[in-house]
Amino acid sequence: MSDRSLLVVVLAAGEGTRMKSRLPKVLHKVAGRTMLHHVLAATRAAGATRTAVVVGPGREDVAAEATRIVPDAQVFVQTERLGTAHAVLAARAALEQGADDVLVLYADTPLVRPETLARLRAPLAEGAAVAALGFEPEDPTGYGRLVTSGDELVAIREEKDATAAEKAVRFCNAGLMALSGKDVLSILDRIGNANSKGEYYLTDAVEIARADGRSAVAAKADVDEVAGVNSRIQLAEAEAILQKRLRLSAMAEGVTLIAPETVFFSADTVLGRDVIVEPNVVFGPGVTVGDDVVIHAFCHLEGAQLAPGVSIGPYARLRPGTRLDEGVRIGNFVETKAAHIESGAKVNHLSYVGDAHVGAGANLGAGTITCNYDGFSKYRTEIGAGAFIGVNSALVAPVTIGAGAYVGTGAVITSDVPDDALAIARSRQVVKEGWAKDFRAARADAKKKG
Repeated sequence: MSDRSLLVVVLAAGEGTRMKSRLPKVLHKVAGRTMLHHVLAATRAAGATRTAVVVGPGREDVAAEATRIVPDAQVFVQTERLGTAHAVLAARAALEQGADDVLVLYADTPLVRPETLARLRAPLAEGAAVAALGFEPEDPTGYGRLVTSGDELVAIREEKDATAAEKAVRFCNAGLMALSGKDVLSILDRIGNANSKGEYYLTDAVEIARADGRSAVAAKADVDEVAGVNSRIQLAEAEAILQKRLRLSAMAEGVTLIAPETVFFSADTVLGRDVIVEPNVVFGPGVTVGDDVVIHAFCHLEGAQLAPGVSIGPYARLRPGTRLDEGVRIGNFVETKAAHIESGAKVNHLSYVGDAHVGAGANLGAGTITCNYDGFSKYRTEIGAGAFIGVNSALVAPVTIGAGAYVGTGAVITSDVPDDALAIARSRQVVKEGWAKDFRAARADAKKKG
C-alpha cells in the first residue's frame, strides 16, 4: 500500500481525570515513551504520509510532544467535547487536503502494532468505505459490539442500545477506524447527535456508509493491543504487556536474560547478540549495547553506549552521555555520567566518573572521584591512556592526568600531572601514643559527672 497516501488522525484531547495527575494522560510513559509517542511511532511504521493530532484547549505540552516526534504534524484544538466524530472533525483542514486512506487512532491506546494498522487499512484498497478494529475480550460487558453479517460489518452497537442477541456477540469495538479518504468528510458531516448523550459518535460511520451502498468491514486485533489506558492501574497493566513483548523480542534476537521478569527495557533499547543480563537491571531511554556484553545484577543504564565485550556491575549506574569502548570494565557501585572511557580501561569499585575522558587501559582505583561541579559550573577531567589512579583519590576538575602517570593513594589532585609522572598529595601521618585511651577515660569521667 506504499502507493496509497495515508492521513492519520490521532485523538489526544482526553482529560484523563481518572489518572489523578497534573500531567496530561497521553504524556504518561510506558517503557520510557509517552503513550502519544508510541501511537505516533506505530503510525509512521504503518506508512503515514501525513499526521494530524487533536488536542484539548491549553494543551501546548501535548502539541509540543506531537511535533517533537513528528515535526510536520498538524495540531488541531478540540474546543468542545461533543463526541468522537466531533473530535475527528476538529482536524477538518487536514481531511480537506485529501488522502487515499484515513486512520483514526487514540493516543491512550499505546500498544497497537503497525502490522495491525496495516491490516485495518487494507480493505480500503479493495473498495471498503469503513473498516473498524475489533477484539474478543473474555468478558464483553460494557463494550460496543461489532454486528456482522458474513464479511460485512452491519453496525457498531453500544451495549445499552443492543438487543439480547447483540449482547451475546463477543466481537467488540476497539475504537480504531479506517475510512476512505474520498468519503470521510461526507460520512462525518452526516453523523448526528440524536442519542442519550447528545454527542456525535464515530461509530455511526458504519451505518451511514452502508446506507450509501458502500462496504463496511471489521478487522481483528489481540486484546492486549487495543487496551486503553485511563487509570494508573491500566498504565501499569500496559507497562507489563509491553515489557513482556520487549523481553521476548530480546531473547529471540540472541540475548540471555537470567530472570526475564526482573529486567525492564525502554522501547528504544538496542541489544547486540550474546549479551547476558543478570536479574534486576533497568534500561532507561537511549541505551545501545554491543555484542558479548555482560550486565551484572542491579544495574541502571540510561543514555549510555556500550561497545562489544564490556562488563558492568553489579550495582552500576550509567547515566546519560556515558560511552564505554570495547572491553571496558565498570564494577560495583560505580556511577558514570557524560564520560567516555576508552578500550580496556577499568573502574572497578565505588567510584564516580563524570564529565570525563579516560584513556585506553587506564585503571581507576576504588573510591576515585572526579570532582566536576563547583556549585555553579561543570568541568572536565582528562585521564591519559595507561594512567593509574590510586585508591580514594579526588581529581578536582578541570584537571589532566597524563598518559602513564601515577596518582598515589588518597591524593587530592588540583593541578595537571604530566605524562609518566607520580603525583602524591596527602598530609603527613601523625601518631599520638595513648591518645585513644586518654579520650575514652575522659569521656567516661564526663558521663559520671553528667
